[in-house]
Amino acid sequence: MSTRVEKVHTEVKTERLLAMTVLLLNRGRMSARELAERFEVSVKTIYRDMETLSLAGIPVTALQGTAGGFEIMDRYTLDRHLVSQGEIASLLAALRGASQALEDRTYADLLEKFKALLQPSGKTAWESGGSELVFDFQPWGQGPAIKQNVAMLRQAIVDKRLVRLIYIHQDGTEHIRVVEPASLIMKGSVWYLQAYCRMRGDFRVFRLSRVMEFSLLQECFNPREAPVLDGYSWDPAWSRKDECEVSLIFRPEARYRIGDVFLPEQIRLQEDGNILVQGVFSRDEWFYSMLLSFGDLVRVLTPGSLVQEMKLRAERIVRLYESDPPISNWTY
Repeated sequence: MSTRVEKVHTEVKTERLLAMTVLLLNRGRMSARELAERFEVSVKTIYRDMETLSLAGIPVTALQGTAGGFEIMDRYTLDRHLVSQGEIASLLAALRGASQALEDRTYADLLEKFKALLQPSGKTAWESGGSELVFDFQPWGQGPAIKQNVAMLRQAIVDKRLVRLIYIHQDGTEHIRVVEPASLIMKGSVWYLQAYCRMRGDFRVFRLSRVMEFSLLQECFNPREAPVLDGYSWDPAWSRKDECEVSLIFRPEARYRIGDVFLPEQIRLQEDGNILVQGVFSRDEWFYSMLLSFGDLVRVLTPGSLVQEMKLRAERIVRLYESDPPISNWTY
């Protein structure tokens, strides 16, 4: 085996041993077979790795039986030097983003603790703002209201207090809900509340921007087992209402926005500079509002029923401005 190959083999093994140590610290006991499947090596290699870790001074314990496996003794922690300065800087960037999004003293204190792990040169670069990675979870121009609401809901979760919501549904109607708040979720720059809805008798996810008003009630509740947050992935069935094949043509001036709304495979640039968009979409209020937001930069080609619906909506807008009625007399 050449010196170069030996070096690569040693580096791969070292990375595997470190990853294995971190995994055992986080997960607790794991069988040799589980570790072998995780790291794509043989069970025999796992036993050799465990022996190597023991010789290196890491207190690995082997337990026999059907529930046996390997685990690391309690109170063992990794030396901070096993984490690179670049990895620490990445953690700091994420913590700074969380701290600014929540304005929570806990995250600010944690940020200071991690900064202490940086070497002097790295700390100087970090404090001068020279980070190559920035996490900013807040949209441009957002006021302090959303942060205040998030802070109040977090406190309700900690105190296990019921919350009364006035929530706007997609059809524009207001609904009152009394909920047991469980978790706050941020998807992109949008906050959601995971809570048990007493009216529906099940857990629901509420978008905070659609909560017109909420108040903390005096009544407390016993926490229920909430669905795992990792399981909240997009379900295509949610958007299959009135689906149809749609063809749209956009003027070149709209090109900068099209990529924000449509998938790359739905977009085709035409020879004349116009942009053709084709795909299956749900004809809901969001879809109509999105199309109208493009103004005269988009035209619906097909289907004909969608063309007629867009004409009707445009005519209503024109009539609204032609008659200029008082707000209280708006009719459609």
